[in-house]
Amino acid sequence: MSRLLSINSYHYRRGGADAVYFDHAALMETEGWENAFFSMHYPDNKPSSWSRYFVDEIQIGHNYSMAQKFVKATKVIYSFEAKRKLRQLLQDYNPDIAHIHNIYHHLSPSILSVLRHSAVPVVMTAHDLKIACPNNKMLTTDGVCERCKVGRYYQTVLNRCVHRSVVASAIIAAESYLHRWLRSYQDNVNSIIVPSRFFIEKFVEWGWPKQLFTYVPNFVDASGYEPNFRAGRYLVYFGRLSVEKGVDTLIRAAAASGVPVRIVGTGPLEEDLKDLAKNLGAPVEFMGYRTGIELQKLVSESRSTVLPSEWYENAPISVLESLALGKPAIGAEIGGIPEMIRQDETGWLFKSGDVNALAGMLDTVSCMPDAEIEKFGKRARALVEREFSPTRYTNAITDVYRSLGVQMPDRKSTVTASGIL
Repeated sequence: MSRLLSINSYHYRRGGADAVYFDHAALMETEGWENAFFSMHYPDNKPSSWSRYFVDEIQIGHNYSMAQKFVKATKVIYSFEAKRKLRQLLQDYNPDIAHIHNIYHHLSPSILSVLRHSAVPVVMTAHDLKIACPNNKMLTTDGVCERCKVGRYYQTVLNRCVHRSVVASAIIAAESYLHRWLRSYQDNVNSIIVPSRFFIEKFVEWGWPKQLFTYVPNFVDASGYEPNFRAGRYLVYFGRLSVEKGVDTLIRAAAASGVPVRIVGTGPLEEDLKDLAKNLGAPVEFMGYRTGIELQKLVSESRSTVLPSEWYENAPISVLESLALGKPAIGAEIGGIPEMIRQDETGWLFKSGDVNALAGMLDTVSCMPDAEIEKFGKRARALVEREFSPTRYTNAITDVYRSLGVQMPDRKSTVTASGIL
């Protein structure tokens, strides 16, 4: 049986990257792969038989003692612990290939040389912009930011890009300087999967060789989503309540248009956003954290979903989930979002950060005949099934693995993903 090693900082569904980490592993197991995991200890982790190899917890901005902060800071920059524990895992499990997801800050790129010295091919999925931008978002307090281009990582400190802290920003800048000098990614990663064409173009602009990247869009298994094409009365946003998501713009647009919006999720801006909605008299209802069937019901009974992002969004799973539920999407025209929404076919695009443009879009969708909304929803579902399916994803990933000389499994297996359930 062919062996895959899946590596990610968190071993629970903390965000989109972590969901792909689990879903990718599970999908590969249905194709006959055996799977092992390497991650960090964390209270919310899913149980795993591989946890004995996991590294100790690190949380940027956590209230550690001064001695603890010093030790954690050095691990963020370069983790000898992660290298040692990965070597132990490799002694017990000889993978044919390693697939890296988000490793920075917690496992650190120091582990990549361990894999190369063990002759394990490395594929990485770029879920964000970290290999170019120290704070991984190309975003600061004054909006989208590319000041660190060509290695000017000191800009991270000048702009306090990490938790608005000079110290935290300096640690992350030092991490980026060190691994740029060591060529940790360039010399140790064989191929980088990117879910949006926009990100590939951005990486190339920042000096990365285009041949290193392969476009493979994210996927959802549409069979797990019961579509509801009936047009609801409200629009819905679901996701993190943080500055880059543009939820304040959505609230202002709802206030201007009078269109009812439900906001699903939590995050650091939750109380500020509630105050904003109250002060503006916006027809906005905060639904809190929802997941699973409860979340699907809220989305499927909406008229449309809204993604008002104000950063270089990659390829948000939330858009695919919306389309799979038979709902069109209103998306900001930024980053990889336009690649996922077909204008006037499966949804609509507006200028990111433009309250008036979004307000006009909310009004247009609200006033559109229900039958037309249902047509959009049916085309949305068909798009997911056609272009963002597990089969298409598997075939593309398999092609990348084969290009690195990795032997594919001889037969498919129905083994349950070890360490996931």
